[in-house]
Amino acid sequence: MIHRWSPAGVGAPVAQYSHLASVPASHGLLFISGQVGVREDGVLSGPDAESQTRQAFANIGALLAAAGAEPRHLVKLFTMVAGTEHLPGCRAARTEVFKDWFPDRGWPAHSLIVVSALAAPEIVVEVEAVAAIPPAAEPRA
Repeated sequence: MIHRWSPAGVGAPVAQYSHLASVPASHGLLFISGQVGVREDGVLSGPDAESQTRQAFANIGALLAAAGAEPRHLVKLFTMVAGTEHLPGCRAARTEVFKDWFPDRGWPAHSLIVVSALAAPEIVVEVEAVAAIPPAAEPRA
């Protein structure tokens, strides 16, 4: 089982994350490339950070499922936001998704940075992920 926690001796997390996450040796690691708010049809979900963040997490959910995993297997997230003006929308969508994905508040480790730009000017949020997949999970093609 993945163990996530924030030990004493360090300030409490300032957002939805755990300071530490450990993975049992029996688990395989899955690295998910940065996901942006592009739907399956290749169209950007919207111009705003909230819709793009929601779609990026939906993409991560679909990629986890394709590998036989679930959001509960996430160990680490890394979010990049193109400008501080997009932080409120990104955080609102993340909060919404995390209520469903982590009802017990056992959040994965997570870092968020503000950057001047991403791969294209219309992309305002990108999220990378690392998951630990238990041995019983079977990747689906």
